[in-house]
Amino acid sequence: MEETKPWWPDPVLPPKGAPNILVVLFDDVGFSDFGCYGSSIRTPAIDAIAASGLRYTGFHTTAMCSTTRASLLTGRNHHSVGVGCLANFDSGYPGYRGKIAKSAGTLAEMLRPHAYRNYMIGKWHVTPLSESGPTGPFDGWPLSRGFDRFYGFLDAETDHYAPELIRDNGHIDPPGDFVSGYHLTEDLVDQSIRLLADHQAGGEEHPWLLWCAFGACHAPHQAPKGIIKSYDPMFEEGWDKERQKRMARQMEMGIVPPGTDMPPRNDGVKEWESHSPEERRLFTRLQSAYAGMLDHTDQQITRLIDFLEKTGQKDNTLILVLSDNGASQEGGRNGLVNAMGPFNLRPEPMAEKIARIEDIGGPDTHSNFPHGWAMAANTPLKRYKQNTHGGGIRDPLIISWPENILAKGELRHQFAHCSDLVPTLLDLISIEPPSQINGVEQQPIEGHSFKQSLFQVDAPSREAPQYFEMFGHRGLWQDGWKAVAFHPMGTPFEEDNWELYNLEEDFSEAHDLAGVHPDRLSEMISNWWEEAEKHKVLPLDDRFAPRFAENAERLQGARNKAVFHRGVGHIPSDVAPDLRSRDYRIEADVDIPKKGGQGVLIAHGDSTSGYSLFLRDGFLVHDLNIGGEHVVVTSDKPVEPGRRLLGIKVERLTREEKPKMGIGMGKSRYTLLIDGEPAGRIESHLGFFMLISWSGLDIGRDRGNPVGDYDSPFEFNGFLRKITVHMAKQKNLDGEGVGKAEMARE
Repeated sequence: MEETKPWWPDPVLPPKGAPNILVVLFDDVGFSDFGCYGSSIRTPAIDAIAASGLRYTGFHTTAMCSTTRASLLTGRNHHSVGVGCLANFDSGYPGYRGKIAKSAGTLAEMLRPHAYRNYMIGKWHVTPLSESGPTGPFDGWPLSRGFDRFYGFLDAETDHYAPELIRDNGHIDPPGDFVSGYHLTEDLVDQSIRLLADHQAGGEEHPWLLWCAFGACHAPHQAPKGIIKSYDPMFEEGWDKERQKRMARQMEMGIVPPGTDMPPRNDGVKEWESHSPEERRLFTRLQSAYAGMLDHTDQQITRLIDFLEKTGQKDNTLILVLSDNGASQEGGRNGLVNAMGPFNLRPEPMAEKIARIEDIGGPDTHSNFPHGWAMAANTPLKRYKQNTHGGGIRDPLIISWPENILAKGELRHQFAHCSDLVPTLLDLISIEPPSQINGVEQQPIEGHSFKQSLFQVDAPSREAPQYFEMFGHRGLWQDGWKAVAFHPMGTPFEEDNWELYNLEEDFSEAHDLAGVHPDRLSEMISNWWEEAEKHKVLPLDDRFAPRFAENAERLQGARNKAVFHRGVGHIPSDVAPDLRSRDYRIEADVDIPKKGGQGVLIAHGDSTSGYSLFLRDGFLVHDLNIGGEHVVVTSDKPVEPGRRLLGIKVERLTREEKPKMGIGMGKSRYTLLIDGEPAGRIESHLGFFMLISWSGLDIGRDRGNPVGDYDSPFEFNGFLRKITVHMAKQKNLDGEGVGKAEMARE
């Protein structure tokens, strides 16, 4: 020691004045849904953030959730980073891998070398769901993409009373359930506050990034019943009047220029008064569930902002509140009370919807509102999420930084794109994007900083054009003009009708100028193809149904056996055995206690849809739940104590040419097995095509909202050695059915 000199590296210090960054990201919230953007929905916390900062009226996204998140996180276009469509499939082309390329570092990865601590809360959905299981691979999960902690879910959606939760790199049970008063949104804010409290206790010298991505207001729309019912009087006049009210408020606020024309109703949306009184009551409640979910989330944001204020962090926190795309069209023309029925090709008749009106928003529903209310949410813009018209890609963006942005309650009308967020934040912090991350050469940042507009009301919009593409729908913004084409799926791209709008004079895209300026339109279409080539958009592919079917067959189609040994944890739905369109047999190797068997052997799904094989009062039971309709078969004899092999054999019978119950329906036979011998049988049209649910699979229990009529978790009281699922080759997997169900899910 006397002959040596110790040395310590200099600590990494953040840039001078570097702010904390709070990103509050909503899901499927339309342009007009916040109170400060014209809505009558109660959003006082969001409105207060807007009053302390800026609202942008020209902020654009990519029309879908995975794609916008990839762009927001990386500062590049979504095709460029490999997320041209959804994280749910890999098309085999560079722009469509369903996973953010390692050459496209995330904001968290860029901030980490500058002493930031990075926390991810809520919805991720930029990891292929085939990689969401307990063995990963984890290189696309948040902790491998720059975040230090993660608490949330990987999929497009989750049940808010029984979510598919992950903490860091492991699946966990929710800390409560519907009966105990649990709701995911409250939990996410609890965890956010805990992370920030821990941060302040152990590292307050470091700035932080908290990426808080709520599941709200993606379906299922779930919120406390009292909040939901309070909105019925507000919306009982219907979507036509609500749309007019919102646009009037938007003009008063200056969000929409005076003289803006309201476009006609979207295709297929009827006049409110043309619906029967019972239909209007149903549609009102479905909208109230959506509004209640947004209101409930705003109440939780109040708690988070209050914590920042009480701990002295608010003034130097850069707060952004935004949505990932326009309001959802996945509820269809009549809305859905339990979407899992139609997802499994079991229709949900209007009479059934109306009979379940009081259930809407509860644990056994998967509700979504009808097209008319989605249209109103996007006021005054055309179309919806998935589309490249304004209703799909123009979204609210609120930015507040009390210590540095002096403008309070002002509007900014500049064009901005979700790829512009990262370069703007880096510009504000004076950080250069790294040339390498973890030894991987980084592709250029493609977004453009709009920092100047934060401080200068008349700052110019970016000069570079911005392309859009989703499921063949296309668009290009350039110098205040927009060319856009709605693409009917399955038709030649050459037959698409391109429209042209001057957004500087026509905010709502109400006046098509394609016939007035054909040369400008032709040039913009040509520019779109150049941008598409540059950013890996090609090849164009509108085959969303085959994409999902091909992906499912490639990943699991050849799989013929799955074994789950005692002690296995929760298995996400996309990693669980794919039982669609195939014969299969499930066998449980168990010891039955002398007092008789009780409890679940295997369960996949939840109260909205799924299947469960369990013992009750010593008898073996199989419950197939499709959209809330149960097909139950009970063994014709009790299961004797001792070691037993218990199971269910499912056989797909002849497919009907003209099915009575929906596309692709046939009949299946369900046979219970005790030690290999038949012990009860039933046949049903339900389950011939079976998507199950986005709630996953459990062994020896049913941990969430239960599939059957028993109390969760209904754990098996014997000794379970293993469960084996034997699967025959898939027979004519219904690509159209898979595609429709998956698209409705997104």
